[in-house]
Amino acid sequence: MSDFLPLMLDLKEKEIIIFGGGEVGERKASLFCELALVTVISKEFTSGLNGFYEMGKIKLIKVKDITGKDISSYLKKAFIVIPATNDAMLNERIAKIARDEGKFVNRVDDIGDIIIPSVIRRGDIVIGISTAGQSPALSKYIRQKVEEVITPEFTQMSKLQNEIRERLKTEVDEQKKRKEILWNIINDNDVWKGFEESYEKAYIIASKHIR
Repeated sequence: MSDFLPLMLDLKEKEIIIFGGGEVGERKASLFCELALVTVISKEFTSGLNGFYEMGKIKLIKVKDITGKDISSYLKKAFIVIPATNDAMLNERIAKIARDEGKFVNRVDDIGDIIIPSVIRRGDIVIGISTAGQSPALSKYIRQKVEEVITPEFTQMSKLQNEIRERLKTEVDEQKKRKEILWNIINDNDVWKGFEESYEKAYIIASKHIR
C-alpha cells in the first residue's frame, strides 16, 4: 500500500476535472466547488449538478463519448483529475492518461494519488480523517466521535490563541517564553470555562498569563 502524507492544500484557482455526471460525480463536485474551479464532463448530469451549474459554482461539458484524445485535451490545466464514470475501464484509462501527464488522480474505485478524507470544520480548525480507503464507514464513525469532542469552544480558543500570539510579539521578546504562555493558556481550565460566559471573559483570564 502507498504511504500517504496528510496535507492541507490551497485549491483557490486550481482546476478540478471530474469525469462522470452521476451521483458520485455530484458528491465530488459538491466537495470541491466552494474551494476550486470545478468542471464536470459527462454524457448526462444529475439534477444536483445542473443546480450547481445554474448557481455558477461549476462548469459542465456535455459529450457524446469520451476518447483518449478528448481526455488529454481536458487535462491541460487540471490540478486534480477524478474519474467517476460508471465504466471501470474508462476510469482506468482516464487515470492512466492523467498520471502520464503528471496530474494528481483521486480514484473513486481504487487508491489513487490523493485520498479525500472525512473532514471536520470548526472555524479555522480543519481535521481530516482517513483509513487510506480501507473503510469509509470507519472514517465516518471516527469523524462523528471527534465531532463530539471538538466543541465550539475550540474555535474560540483558536481565535484567542491567534490574538494573544500577535500581542505577545510586541510584549514578550523571548520566543520560548511566548510559546510557554500560549501553552499555559490552552491548559488553563478557567479560560475554557470563561468561553461559556463570553469570549471577552476568556480573554481577560488568558491575559493574566502575560507578566
